[in-house]
Amino acid sequence: MCGIAGTYLWPDGGPLTDRLTKTLAHRGPDGSGRYEHTVGAGSVHLGHRRLSIIDLSETGAQPMVLDGLALSYNGELYNAPELRAELESAGVRFRGTSDTEVLLQAWRRWGTDCLPKLRGMFAFALFEEGTGELFLVRDQLGIKPLFFVQRNGGVVFASELKAIAGELGGSLQIDSGALIASLLYYWVPDSRCAYQGAEKLPPGTWLRCRPDGQVDRGRFWSLREVAEEGAAFDGEVDLHSVIAESTAKHLLSDVPVATFLSGGLDSSYLTALAARSQPGISAYTIGFRAEDAKFEAMPDDLKYARIVAQQFGVDLHEIEIAPQVLDLLPKMTYHLDEPIGDPAAINSFLICSAAREAGVKVMLSGMGADELFAGYRKHLANLIALRYHKVPGAVRRPVESIVDRLPVASATRGYRSVRFAKRFLSFAGLPEETAFRRSYTMYDRAELLALVNPDLASSVDDVLTEHADTYHDQALDDFVNRMCLADSRMFLPGLNLTYTDRSTMAASTEVRTPFVDVEVVRAAFKIPGNKKIVGRAGKVALKNAALNILPSEIVHRPKGLFSAPLRAWMSRDLAPLVREVVNEGVLVSSGFLQREALQRMVAEDAAGQEDRGKHLWHVLTLEYWYRNAMSGAGAK
Repeated sequence: MCGIAGTYLWPDGGPLTDRLTKTLAHRGPDGSGRYEHTVGAGSVHLGHRRLSIIDLSETGAQPMVLDGLALSYNGELYNAPELRAELESAGVRFRGTSDTEVLLQAWRRWGTDCLPKLRGMFAFALFEEGTGELFLVRDQLGIKPLFFVQRNGGVVFASELKAIAGELGGSLQIDSGALIASLLYYWVPDSRCAYQGAEKLPPGTWLRCRPDGQVDRGRFWSLREVAEEGAAFDGEVDLHSVIAESTAKHLLSDVPVATFLSGGLDSSYLTALAARSQPGISAYTIGFRAEDAKFEAMPDDLKYARIVAQQFGVDLHEIEIAPQVLDLLPKMTYHLDEPIGDPAAINSFLICSAAREAGVKVMLSGMGADELFAGYRKHLANLIALRYHKVPGAVRRPVESIVDRLPVASATRGYRSVRFAKRFLSFAGLPEETAFRRSYTMYDRAELLALVNPDLASSVDDVLTEHADTYHDQALDDFVNRMCLADSRMFLPGLNLTYTDRSTMAASTEVRTPFVDVEVVRAAFKIPGNKKIVGRAGKVALKNAALNILPSEIVHRPKGLFSAPLRAWMSRDLAPLVREVVNEGVLVSSGFLQREALQRMVAEDAAGQEDRGKHLWHVLTLEYWYRNAMSGAGAK
């Protein structure tokens, strides 16, 4: 896993590439390199920071140059052995054992036609000396990031936005629509970028830069098409075999591999499979201060992690999360690139930091299973909402009135069931797409309009329309799989894969996601929704597969949470900061956010009337991000 950066037909491209690459040093502390070549009257420059995982020798160093091709590559190809064998049978001779060389040889033989053959996570820049063309490519599911800016026929790109924003400075302006989207979702969707003019290369696509300044784009893989093909499948899926094979491939490494083990179904399943291939494998899990866990009414996940570790001979490392959140908040805001309000990023960073200190560079994560197999509470809640529509209003109104008056917390603890009930009633009577959006986003339209500057009303509507357009961009008859597809296109790359990449690479650690694999995705969308949610149980197809190796007490345990005790942090550690940001923060003083709306949220949360912990946490992350941006990281 690495960091890549570069320029194409860009003034002062060489020194700029060096500075971009230096900013990415945390992504690749094991080595660095740069390539340059003339392109007409200009030049191309490729930079690279290396985290050595496969082929630790110099034959794996980058940028790699071969037969007129130069490659700066961030990722892992899990089917590299199969591709190598295919190429060798065609007469190709290899000088090393890296998957980087496999990718270069595959491109030399097949060009862009090699891209659908790739199975892994990747973002790379490839320059063809013969044509003078530069290609930027991102993996099928958006696991690895790639940001770029186009100007006057030139391009600058990097693995992280902070590198570009830090160098282009005042020539980039903050995109208010992206910040509104971040308020709605608590993350910035892949279709938007926090700065105007900067872009994220969409998953499953390539971009070609030509010497004449023209830029072409192409798509080599479509999640929507895969889902629609899966809907036409009429047969049984051996899901356990597919996941076991993916997990085995994700263990490919020349350095030690460990796992995240929360004690939940997904991480337990992967850990059990990994332990079968690598006995004695290490796993890392987290716990919280007892008073924080009690206040948040959090389940005891550690108990289940210990059961899995004991049964499968796993070397379990337990880390208590009692972070100095006032110190970590600005640090994580910097590393996350864009305003992301999920405190789970802190968990990932601290776990990977501990693993790195123990000499572990690679970890497996259960990320993606909930999106693909309908494991979130919102999936079941939206199904229940369809039935709730049929309940007469005379029955619904008194129930809603009672729930509305119930507190979500007392002075000493939170009431999760009340929070869930209030959340459910906020969307249960809405149309399908609107209800689905409201079931996982932070605000409805009226709340969002009241929160931001009135001049931004049209941007609010643009953000809401974009969600509707994405949700409806499919031809699936299956309601559950419509939700899974929307999550896999928006929630997964926009939030979960993003915070996982940035927070773990901040600790110079590579995290792999065996569920977020093209073959697992194909299998997932061949499974109908009525086999994913059965009765009041979600993720049933995955649970049935996991029973092949896991005990029932793990498979059927209550759903765990890879999150943080937000209400405890907000009411104790961060209370003074919340008051400062709400009353005197730059978001308020600039006019972007409305002070009265923020004060109302604080009052509701303090009174236990509503759970605004996540809302206010995200306001803090947005405030820190905005301060950095306004201080010279890239905005006017």
